[in-house]
Amino acid sequence: MKHKIYIVGMGPGAEEMMSGQAYRILKESDTIIGYQVYLELLGEEFAGKELLSTPMRKEIERCLLCFEKAGEGKKVAFICSGDAGVYGMASLMYELQKDYPDCELEVVPGITAASSGAACLGAPINHDFCVISLSDLLTPWETIEKRLRAAAAGDFAIVLYNPSSKKRADYLKRACDILLENLEETRPCGYVENIGREGTKTEVCTLSELRNCQVNMFTTVFIGNSQTVVLDGKLVTKRGYEVDSRVGA
Repeated sequence: MKHKIYIVGMGPGAEEMMSGQAYRILKESDTIIGYQVYLELLGEEFAGKELLSTPMRKEIERCLLCFEKAGEGKKVAFICSGDAGVYGMASLMYELQKDYPDCELEVVPGITAASSGAACLGAPINHDFCVISLSDLLTPWETIEKRLRAAAAGDFAIVLYNPSSKKRADYLKRACDILLENLEETRPCGYVENIGREGTKTEVCTLSELRNCQVNMFTTVFIGNSQTVVLDGKLVTKRGYEVDSRVGA
């Protein structure tokens, strides 16, 4: 019988924004492994579990710890914020699994920041959209630039993950400058900080205003497409319904 490892997307962290499946697996697990910030978000309810972590940039070691604990016969849950398959650890776990044929992986989906952040702002990704990370830790900046230009040329609504950090303080500004090559300064945009957590902050602005905004690593940024508007303070991307023709019908 193979040892089972669950790779769990925990959403923003709060129990009410976690799927029933994710919550059940975490309750049934012997060992929960993840980045320390995410373990702390679980709160006191899971304090009795074996909680294990590794520092930032020790992701491979964190994955190997999952296989090690599973090999000991523990029921292991490996948590990621949002969805484990969206800038999470799911793909790395599958890459490493070849050396652990006695282990079986199961990915448990969660609410990613694109979805939870969009809900805070209104409906900014209600049509075709793309998600781009501004972190160049694993992706060359030249590739990120190409993706930004392609997204603007394709008239996608755009969601930016990892828009800033201490070492990348000007990356959002740089991204906005690239988008402004093709998009108008008044393009509706918005951002959400600490989605689903204490101190959640939302802001609706224009692309030119976004360029000068100070955001942190816990912020998700939204850039509208050519059909995005601001309605009663909410960022809304239209799908193309002929609403005006039905007014008064």
